Amino acid sequence: MRSFRTRLALASAVLAGSALVGFGMTSWWLIYQAQVSRLDEAIANQLIRASRPRRHFPPSPRIFGIDEDTPIAVLVNDLDGNTVYKSANWSSELKVGGLLLSATEPKQDANIPPVDNASPNRLPPAPRFVTQRTSTATWRVGVASFPSNRIAIAVNLETIDGEMAVIRNIFLISIFIVLFLIAGGAWWLSGNALRPIGQLTEEIKQVTVKGLERRVPIGETDVEFVELIAVFNQMLESLQRSFKQASRFSGDAAHELKTPLAILQGELERTLQQAEPESQIQQSLSSLLDEVRRLSGIVRKLLLLSLADAGRMNLHRVEVNLSEILAQVEEDIELLAPHLKVQTEIAERLRVLGDRDLLTQVLQNLISNAIKYNLADGWIHIYARQQQATISISITNSSQGIIISDKERIFERFHRGDPARTRKVEGTGLGLSLSREIARAHGGDLILDSTSSERTTFTLKLPAWHR
Repeated sequence: MRSFRTRLALASAVLAGSALVGFGMTSWWLIYQAQVSRLDEAIANQLIRASRPRRHFPPSPRIFGIDEDTPIAVLVNDLDGNTVYKSANWSSELKVGGLLLSATEPKQDANIPPVDNASPNRLPPAPRFVTQRTSTATWRVGVASFPSNRIAIAVNLETIDGEMAVIRNIFLISIFIVLFLIAGGAWWLSGNALRPIGQLTEEIKQVTVKGLERRVPIGETDVEFVELIAVFNQMLESLQRSFKQASRFSGDAAHELKTPLAILQGELERTLQQAEPESQIQQSLSSLLDEVRRLSGIVRKLLLLSLADAGRMNLHRVEVNLSEILAQVEEDIELLAPHLKVQTEIAERLRVLGDRDLLTQVLQNLISNAIKYNLADGWIHIYARQQQATISISITNSSQGIIISDKERIFERFHRGDPARTRKVEGTGLGLSLSREIARAHGGDLILDSTSSERTTFTLKLPAWHR
């Protein structure tokens, strides 16, 4: 999943890293050039000193200002190109012949005082510098021409290269440390900047039909998020108002329909008793009575759902032995569906503290669905056990399976799934929704387990109760 916080930290690290790398490379190059320039100045001074007339040169000439451990080589030619002096460590791979021939004598200038009591009115020599590589080292070579000779001095750049390698390593380590600090700082800053979004997300997670009264406090929130939080709070207020109206309508309608339906059911039962047996009127009244009873069941479920939505489902809590209820349910299966194979594994003394009638209704509804949506020669498995503080009851039946789109909506109200499977099955689509609300009112839940193409499993979980 894409993360804005991660992208912000990485972008900050990349931008800062590019700037640091550019700065480091530029600084390294400037330091290197400064080192080479300082070396060139030392070589130029030594060229002037080496140009003085002398009978012999030392076997290991030194340059003032250069580390004594730095290898130095000297080559002196006369004006005809003959070698006057060559130090023992002068490499034959150093090619300075062209430089020596191209080196010119300095020009005279009356305004410049004489240098080193040499020929009067002469400018200091202008050396030429070049860097050459041999098979063993890199040399900085300086060449100058004087009235009596031409001199080349080569200095091994090993010391400078070593110093620059140390500086390069320091730069690399520093860049990585700074990048880590920048990425961490960007991560921390972005986390602080996005904290209101996180708070808003947590509040949204808490919003349910029972938590629509929640509001996100603005407090000291940054001004950029104030409008977003205000809009969200307005949305919650609108949702709460709309839900209350819908819930009130559903509850009021169900409550108002209870009395006329009860009267109608009573009148039909009384008239049915007075009708002539086996007559057409008796059959019609019997059909009407079945529909009225079905409608009464729907009204009762709607009333319970409206109470659950409003958080006012009244539970008459007593000690309930689920093992006994499941044993009764098993007997009901044998009467209602003798053609199905029933397998049970029910632990003893599965006790909860809850409403016996409502919990019985949940189990009967699950068994009813397992019978109605079963195969012709199918089976039903009932497993009930206690795991630590939770009682788990799984009811599995053979079936054609549930398609993916129906799995996501199976607990929606009035949803009855694929018409091809439910066309001949009676129902209103309220049973599973009501069963889950009853389970949650008891502190548990009702879930649809992963189903294959040959079975369907519903699992009821309730908190166990101990005396």
